[in-house]
Amino acid sequence: MSTVIDKGTMTRGGTAALTAALLTACVAFQLNASMLSPALVTMGEELNTNQAAIGLSQTWFFTTAALFSLFLPRLSDVVGRKRILVIMMLMTAVGSVVAALAPNIGWLFAGRIIQGISGPTVPLALLMLRSAVPNPKRYGALMGLILAVNGGVAGVDSFLGGYLAENHGFRSIFWFMVVLAVLAALAVALLTRETKPQAGTKMDWRGVFFIVVAVGSLLTALNEASKLVSGMSSQTLLLSLVLLAVAAAAFYGFWTTEKRVAEPMVQIEHLRQRATWAPLLTTTLTMTGIFAVINGIVPAYVQAAAPGFGVGPTQTALLILTPYALLGWVFGPISGRLAPVLGYNKVLRIGMLGSIAALLIIVFFGLNSLPVMIAGTALLGIMYAGTANIMLNGLGVVLSPPGNPGFLPGMNAGAFNLGAGLSFLVLPAVLVGTSNLGDHASYFTVVMVGLVITVAAFAASLLIPKPVDAEVQ
Repeated sequence: MSTVIDKGTMTRGGTAALTAALLTACVAFQLNASMLSPALVTMGEELNTNQAAIGLSQTWFFTTAALFSLFLPRLSDVVGRKRILVIMMLMTAVGSVVAALAPNIGWLFAGRIIQGISGPTVPLALLMLRSAVPNPKRYGALMGLILAVNGGVAGVDSFLGGYLAENHGFRSIFWFMVVLAVLAALAVALLTRETKPQAGTKMDWRGVFFIVVAVGSLLTALNEASKLVSGMSSQTLLLSLVLLAVAAAAFYGFWTTEKRVAEPMVQIEHLRQRATWAPLLTTTLTMTGIFAVINGIVPAYVQAAAPGFGVGPTQTALLILTPYALLGWVFGPISGRLAPVLGYNKVLRIGMLGSIAALLIIVFFGLNSLPVMIAGTALLGIMYAGTANIMLNGLGVVLSPPGNPGFLPGMNAGAFNLGAGLSFLVLPAVLVGTSNLGDHASYFTVVMVGLVITVAAFAASLLIPKPVDAEVQ
């Protein structure tokens, strides 16, 4: 039997407890995404592997997160959002234990893949929040508060990650993740109430199978194709082509299945609407252009003795990642509160233009000056982490069709993780592929590629329709 929160009876105390539990879960997820950023170099050294392999572990985490995000929000509508979120947190803890004990890069991959189940944490949190808080202004403010952790946990995660890696090794970071994931599972279990808006609906597992195979094959094909920069063999090329064929066949199978099944995972008419594909395209392009720049390329450049500034991991976190995340945390609630008043799309485009300006500062001036690099990443914290990222997540919820509330948030979470995975796939490949130009020129090129992709994301954002029901008229 369905158990749905009664919007009229949720007290302020109940909302505060719900918000605290959801924040804890989102923090636990975010640690998996950002806490390792200042420790990537240390991880490579301790596991006796190169940065390309470490970057691939990041790609596998975000790829797995993208796949889980495709169907878990929909499943949560059927069997219970609280239940699914608790399971996600517990499995994240299991993956963290595996990664902490990893004797080699293979086991690290296994741990990161298991951790990927946390991928749809944010959309599930927003769905639970919107069920409890119907007022647009209040929901916008709380949405901004929760989503602010997507840019980093007020900078504490990156600073602590750098400190732990430098003083206790990278494994200590994963043990810290274990503790937070268990605490998050307890908080959600004790402080939230169950919602099952589509209880009794049959889960379209055939559709889930086809879409997971399609996206998984596509991402793996892209991963294999990226080896072109180091000289792709005929076997690798053949594997990439086979995987692309499998992806195309699976997408066709998904499309035909959704047209025929009585209770589809995704209704075909929704896929054709701009309210669906425009935000998904914008999210994917934005993440591809920005994510690896701030979480991989810039920290690596700052730490490099040449042509960078030779800064240690802890200092890198303190100077680069902490201001970025802290400003995102501060401005997230502000942009969330402004969205229902000024309009979600207007606030999104302000953030996108500001992010483009920040990347211009980094590429043309920051590569030659540490203070300017710090200023550029701080601006990116305000405009991307604190503004654009908040709106992209929010639009996934407010543009979702009423009859299938978990559909678009899940797909959008998949787009976030897909974009993040592509970012760590494409940009490091560009960095390696242009290494013959010299270190400085190589870093300049890779940030320029990120900038061009972000400009394309801004163009895509112009196609997103106005979420009228979520804005104050």
